[in-house]
Amino acid sequence: MTKACAMRSLALLLIVWLAVGCGAGDSGSATNAATPKGDVPGESAVQSNTSEFKAEVWADNWFALYVNGALVGEDSVPITTERSFNAETITFTATYPLTLAIEAKDFKETDSGLEYIGERNQQMGDGGIIAQITDLSTGNVVAVTNSAWQVLVIHRAPLNPECENASNPATACRFEKSEAPPGWTSADFDASQWDTATEWSEGAVRPRDGYNRIQWHDSARLIWGSDLEVDNTILLRRTVPAPS
Repeated sequence: MTKACAMRSLALLLIVWLAVGCGAGDSGSATNAATPKGDVPGESAVQSNTSEFKAEVWADNWFALYVNGALVGEDSVPITTERSFNAETITFTATYPLTLAIEAKDFKETDSGLEYIGERNQQMGDGGIIAQITDLSTGNVVAVTNSAWQVLVIHRAPLNPECENASNPATACRFEKSEAPPGWTSADFDASQWDTATEWSEGAVRPRDGYNRIQWHDSARLIWGSDLEVDNTILLRRTVPAPS
């Protein structure tokens, strides 16, 4: 072997050695980055405060449920469907305290607040909702709908109920409508000026189609705004503290 060949062989061996060494070092770094969640400082403590929950909701006609500012589920039947009185069961994970927020809507064809417009049974609709939240880790019902919830009505119609039989409700019926306040589902939203929800009897709401499929807690109540017929879209809030 000539001296030039020997030098080329030595250089080739050096390149191979450097490549293998750098690869081993990179592999070690990747292993350190993939640390199991339980080994991250504070991770176990956070996970131990997170529970799985089950929400059971019946609404006339539609609802969306938010927990700690996040949408966790909504009625599977669109609000555009007349007579949708189904019950829903939703599972989700969350951390106490729970900020529960529900948007609920009664069916209406237009801002007039009426349904079956132009038909013989043209009328004002009526709403109603009942819900309960169960902590699946304990089996305890930790929240139910009742007058402890706060409510804000963002659509009211008709303000003049005598328009119920008008031939042109769009012009005859008056209404009030506003947008949902920004951030109303979040934990830090101030709802202290909201009204308290009104509890309604089964006789007033006449719940059906799924209502009896759920075994409601003794303290769960049907609630709505202060007027079942005029209040068409409402926002509800309730905070559930961590169990002691």
